Amino acid sequence: MADNFRVLLSDSLAGQGIEVLKRSPRISVDVKTGLTPGELAAIIAPYHALVIRSATKVTREVIEAAAALKVIGRAGVGVDNVDLESATRRGIVVMNSPLGNSVTTAEHTISMMMAMARHIPQANAALRAGKWERGKFTGVEMCNKTLGVIGLGNIGRIVADRAAGLKMKVIGFDPILTAEAAARAGIELVSLDELFKRSDFITVHAPLTDETRGIVGAAAFNVMRKGVRIINCARGGIVDEAALLDALNAGKVAGAALDVFEQEPPPADHPLIHHPNVVAVPHLGAATDEAQVQVAVDIAQQVTDFLIEGTIRHAVNIPALSVQELEVLGPHLMLGEKLGRLAAQLIGEAPTHVTVGFAGEAAGLNAEPIIASVLKGLLSGFLDHELNFVNAPYMARDRGIKITEIRSRETTDYRNILTITVRTLTSTHEVTGAVFGNRALRLIRIDGYRVEAAPEGYFLMLHNRDVPGVVGAIGTMLGEAGVNIAGLKLGRDRAGGTALSLFEIDAPVPVAILERLKTIPAITAASQIKL
Repeated sequence: MADNFRVLLSDSLAGQGIEVLKRSPRISVDVKTGLTPGELAAIIAPYHALVIRSATKVTREVIEAAAALKVIGRAGVGVDNVDLESATRRGIVVMNSPLGNSVTTAEHTISMMMAMARHIPQANAALRAGKWERGKFTGVEMCNKTLGVIGLGNIGRIVADRAAGLKMKVIGFDPILTAEAAARAGIELVSLDELFKRSDFITVHAPLTDETRGIVGAAAFNVMRKGVRIINCARGGIVDEAALLDALNAGKVAGAALDVFEQEPPPADHPLIHHPNVVAVPHLGAATDEAQVQVAVDIAQQVTDFLIEGTIRHAVNIPALSVQELEVLGPHLMLGEKLGRLAAQLIGEAPTHVTVGFAGEAAGLNAEPIIASVLKGLLSGFLDHELNFVNAPYMARDRGIKITEIRSRETTDYRNILTITVRTLTSTHEVTGAVFGNRALRLIRIDGYRVEAAPEGYFLMLHNRDVPGVVGAIGTMLGEAGVNIAGLKLGRDRAGGTALSLFEIDAPVPVAILERLKTIPAITAASQIKL
């Protein structure tokens, strides 16, 4: 007898999506919304699938209690409310529905920008209160103004297209988009600093990562022109709320339109919500009838197909492969993504060419999913929606990035080797890793320097002259900051030459300490890596 499956919906879902799930006689559906992580963990054990939106927090506690769970389906794009690492380690597939709300969110961004420019909510509130104050609500035109778009993925480019129709000048920043690809979309690609300096309106369409958190903060406001207006319909935390409030009160920022907040729901007395120059709404970016139905139907069909047929679509942590293929390729997929993520943190501008080298026994593997995993790691964190193994190669090609594959049967100290070479307009970086033994992963070279470390956690990477005393000085400084050193790997080109020091650390290095490290005379570069 075929297996039957239990599905839990822990957030509200459009009825059309629930109907898709209920069509299969082998699937039973329970709806239990408003659960805390502890409450969800207490009931999750018998369920084979969990369907969520943004409210449910799928923590490690929940995943560890999910004895039967096979798949988590997110009706929407972002999966920052899911502990992906814990899910992946447990073999739970995490899917999203990335295509259903791009237009809706882009239209919402334009709506928020217009409402802010013309003070529409404030004027409406005054009129409802019996006040006729035409002179108080004089706005500004958007025509001929410069819109700066941070993040030029699907949503960012739709916003740019709509803004161009309003006769706005559109400039954009995206670390992985080439100037040629931006030009095809009618966007002038600029540096982030130039975008801050030139824009009349600034809108963000990037995921919330360690790199993007607070990217629109005090330093950014300092270089912006007086009277700039800020829109955030992406993720709370990308715009530093305290810095935005200061800039509004100082008159540097003329207005802000906020759909998202660092804490959701925000406190009732949140000063930005009550600020006279702020338009604020409760995370409505995807809140249209069409988008709600589309993402619900999409994720319901994906979960159904996975449970009944084993089909994987739009998985953010596992590629569309059979169980047998995953058994062989699994460690290489994980290594490829780790190396891609490392390379992304080494480059300072958009990649133009990525070469994936397979050596030893790895040369006989199916390259396509491994290359996809490399691109997923390289591009993740820069786009306005989650990358997966299906869309990462497409997104790379769409941004003008050339992909090359190289194979060599020659073996060295390791039997399975992956080498990732990333070229930009001005630089080239190369990272190499290996799979060996009981599926263990190792980072073995960075830009030609020999190192050997498990590619997990935080690292402090330093380039320094190979002279005595450097390691001691670094250790003392980290110790004073309360940062514990878990391991140290050293590589050098020659005695007395240039060295690369890779410190495995238990916690991030404070920015102030990182800057102090750069003042040590022998150190030529210092950066922090998270894998």
